[in-house]
Amino acid sequence: MRTTYDEADDILVLHLSEKKAVKELSQDWNTHISYAEDGTITEIVILEASKQGAWPLLKSHVA
Repeated sequence: MRTTYDEADDILVLHLSEKKAVKELSQDWNTHISYAEDGTITEIVILEASKQGAWPLLKSHVA
């Protein structure tokens, strides 16, 4: 897993797989999940991450 955070736009991206994303679904207005052909999750994007409490990540929650 690789995590990137864009401070200027407050966007957190959790990269879970190197597989190509073929579908993206919005869970709500600020959370978007991308899926590979086989149905596995490849990426999770959280808009306004710090405002939503998703950033900064606590070290105790990161494996």
